[in-house]
Amino acid sequence: MDNVDLVVVGAGWSGLAAIKTYREVNPDSKVLLLEAAGSVGGVWATHRQYKGLKSNNMLGTYEYSDFPMDEATFGVKPGEHIPGTTIQRYLEAYAQHFGFQDRIRLNHCVESAEHNLDGSWLLKVQHDGAVTAIHTQKLIVATGITSQAYLPTFAGQKEFVAPIFHCADLRQHESQVLQSGERVTVFGGTKSAWDAAYACATSGMKIDWVIRESGHGPIWMAPPYVTPLKKWLEKLVTTRLLTWFSPCIWGAADGYSGIRGFLHGTWLGRKIVDAFWAVLADDVVQLNGYDKHPEMKKLRPWISPFWIASSLSILNYPTNFFDLIKDGTIKVHIADIDHLSDHAVHLSTGEVLTTTALICSTGWRATPNLKFLPEGIDRELGFPWSADPLDPQMVKAADEEILRRFPRLRDQPPPNPKYKPLDKTAEAAVPHPFRLARFMVPLSQVRDRSLAFMGITMTINTTIIAQTQALWIAAYFGGQLTPTSREQCPQAVRAASDIKVDDDAELNLAWETALHSEFGKYRYPGGFGRRNPDFVFDALPYIDLMLTDLGLSTTRKQGMLARCLSPYGQEDYVGLVDEWKGKMATKA
Repeated sequence: MDNVDLVVVGAGWSGLAAIKTYREVNPDSKVLLLEAAGSVGGVWATHRQYKGLKSNNMLGTYEYSDFPMDEATFGVKPGEHIPGTTIQRYLEAYAQHFGFQDRIRLNHCVESAEHNLDGSWLLKVQHDGAVTAIHTQKLIVATGITSQAYLPTFAGQKEFVAPIFHCADLRQHESQVLQSGERVTVFGGTKSAWDAAYACATSGMKIDWVIRESGHGPIWMAPPYVTPLKKWLEKLVTTRLLTWFSPCIWGAADGYSGIRGFLHGTWLGRKIVDAFWAVLADDVVQLNGYDKHPEMKKLRPWISPFWIASSLSILNYPTNFFDLIKDGTIKVHIADIDHLSDHAVHLSTGEVLTTTALICSTGWRATPNLKFLPEGIDRELGFPWSADPLDPQMVKAADEEILRRFPRLRDQPPPNPKYKPLDKTAEAAVPHPFRLARFMVPLSQVRDRSLAFMGITMTINTTIIAQTQALWIAAYFGGQLTPTSREQCPQAVRAASDIKVDDDAELNLAWETALHSEFGKYRYPGGFGRRNPDFVFDALPYIDLMLTDLGLSTTRKQGMLARCLSPYGQEDYVGLVDEWKGKMATKA
């Protein structure tokens, strides 16, 4: 049995940042990264790469601060979206550059993680048909929430005969399905559905695109440059001035609580905020021309962009996607799938779609792809599908406090009266969100310092958050950082709470975790906030929160104008690990 200091599970953006950072902080440590797939990359792993797949991000916003994706090496020019194959090659190069390829074990699937009495973990790992055991002092689960595709079952699917598969498996079906002159059905309204429809259309196919009438509707798809000023969208969400227009429960971490208080706590401020989001929404509607063509109207989102989060996506196609709608190459149906028959999809409208395949963009399972032991520990770990570890009185008080601070959130968008979740583990069906301090550590494990999760947050700022979380966890595991609440649990909640804690610090942290995790339910009902942290304009204050915990400066730019008006990017966080190590050295 292997004995190691740290195991990281998952070789996507988060997992690679985790192992690289931990080794930098602890150069003599024995570490392993276990990945179930045959290559690194996570969602960008080789087996997920299909024709034309690209990132939403353009060059410069989808890379680690300490390893630039330079044009000479990777062939991507400024202003270009990054091909999926290039992202995977970049992540391979990252592991090679920092010298930890020999620490990666591909095709190693972690089946279970058992928590030992001494705080360590016993992992059962499947590889080549054999199961081995690994004993580790510390464990980082970096599988994220897009590792297990959810494929629904349909009435009549045995008679369907044609292939039915999740868009995550399009690569495996590519040669069979992408056939010019054929007709295919795409099911779902997410960005991956847009990508699948485009891949089929540019292969000379006709597409029937079914978006559930009982679902959330089409997502917001914005051009790369938005607002009347034609600003780069990815940079807008990290411009501090604009982050203030998003109510955020951890927003005060950026040091501008007065401005935030005015914008979200006063009548006039909320009017200004509403005007900002109305301009943003109208700009996208006008640029995309949703109201200028009867078929285009079907793709107009059903909810204001104010209420959606990381499902905000970007048109990253080399040709105009909407031309394929207007010329009938892609036919949009707002309907449910009633049942299937031989090579046919029967819709709730009565329409029957003859098809050669059904490609499902139907989301991901909330449950992790490894089992935690002993039985019953799921509740202690704060998983959404288990009983809530937080006291119901505390949760109720947190809900009331969120709506008191942010009155705008009381006026929730009207729900789709026909809505029903596709699956019982869907975001609307789980009993509660992930209960993790700082979205990383279960409250029951804070003192243990042996378990952390990465990639539970859903944002378009994946890489900056991954590298900051990696440093935060390394410091936490090493005892140089203790999650400390910025919130004080109200006296009334203390008196009513059934939570038994040893000191006020634990109770305050539970209260803050209740506020942070409950917030997503009210802030992003059009996203996945009921299940996990899902946000866009709130990524920068979240990074500020982690940097403050680390004792590092959140002021990454010179001068007030630059701090407020210039977008924050990878370049502002270069050398973060060395910065922290230097700070620790001066303390010693």
